[in-house]
Amino acid sequence: MSSSTSTLNVDSKSVELAVKDGTIGPSVIDISKLYGQTGMFTYDPGFTSTAACESKITYIDGDAGLLLYRGYPIEQLAEHGDFLETCYLLLYGELPTAAQKADFDYRVTRHTMVHDQMNRFFQGFRRDAHPMAIMVACVGALSAFYHDSTDISDPQQRMIASMRMIAKMPTLAAMAYKYSIGQPFVYPQNDLDYTSNFLRMCFAVPCEEYKVNPVLSRALDRIFILHADHEQNASTSTVRLAGSSGANPFACIAAGIACLWGPAHGGANEAALKMLEEIGTPDRIPMYIAKAKDKSDPFRLMGFGHRVYKNYDPRARIMQKTTHEVLNELGIKDDPLLDVAVELEQIALKDEYFLEKKLYPNIDFYSGITLKAMGFPTSMFTVLFALARTVGWIAQWSEMIEDPSQRIGRPRQLYTGAPQRDYVTVAQRG
Repeated sequence: MSSSTSTLNVDSKSVELAVKDGTIGPSVIDISKLYGQTGMFTYDPGFTSTAACESKITYIDGDAGLLLYRGYPIEQLAEHGDFLETCYLLLYGELPTAAQKADFDYRVTRHTMVHDQMNRFFQGFRRDAHPMAIMVACVGALSAFYHDSTDISDPQQRMIASMRMIAKMPTLAAMAYKYSIGQPFVYPQNDLDYTSNFLRMCFAVPCEEYKVNPVLSRALDRIFILHADHEQNASTSTVRLAGSSGANPFACIAAGIACLWGPAHGGANEAALKMLEEIGTPDRIPMYIAKAKDKSDPFRLMGFGHRVYKNYDPRARIMQKTTHEVLNELGIKDDPLLDVAVELEQIALKDEYFLEKKLYPNIDFYSGITLKAMGFPTSMFTVLFALARTVGWIAQWSEMIEDPSQRIGRPRQLYTGAPQRDYVTVAQRG
């Protein structure tokens, strides 16, 4: 990584700041010594102009609509690979050989069972508890069961914890779903692949044989790949911040799940589906587009635009194709939600208002329809997101732990409260 310098003039003082160049993407100005040299901090709400870390995992070019995992375009991975191969890539930096992939798949498959006492945790929740609330609690509780993989200074324990979380997340997610609908838990089956196993744990019942639909399994596997990592988003930054304190990996991932639960983050696909349901039929689209353009109207078109992408989200193109594959396989020819989605997309891609504001469809626009068609309730959408994103969180967490420049996260602030003042007793407060 090459570097140069930049000069910042503060009052009458000039400060030399290092400029660092990455492999691709914008260069950064190193301000780590700014406070020591000037007595000032930078002010950047939302950290939209701040690089909080150095990473080799994921790269996004929002203007070009580009997403790379370890240098590989997301389109190629989703088209030709599978989710566990993507997990290996994110964790280890390279695509696995055939032997490495077979070994990795075997190790993940043999870790899918959870401790039997975990079953009792679910009995403590109300049946109508949100599955994400259950996931936050149960993933955090894994540290109470697996003491042999919480020492973050031990590379072997970090590896074991990583494998456990990738393997056990589908089991816990399926248990959360089964509990919410009052059905018995279905144990994992080792002769199935990762995604097929998850579908079986969600939809099989003891009284009849369940056969996994390969088209649905492949579609969900592709959805997992698309969600596996997305650079320094809110939940990933949360995992890194929690990890910077030395917290155990299970606690860090639980923190990421809690952050992902927010409707502006992982809950966006659920919000997009609700919006399509509200619109109802294609003939009502013009009315809702007019509402979206009206600044005095609180209505917002969900599933359009992105904090980073100022072009068509590359994941949305893959998701659109996947949606049609699923609906065709299930014989859903005239899905009103899909009719609204397709028509809304076509109008938005031609409307000057959307083009000017670069409000292109994002992945959430189509994923909600696909998951609903598969049989998942909207309350499970964010859980599936968390399942897929777990490997990204772990890869980012591991990278942070191994970074020699890593320090405990401590953002600064611009204080605008009361200045120092003296305490006055109650009797004197008038």
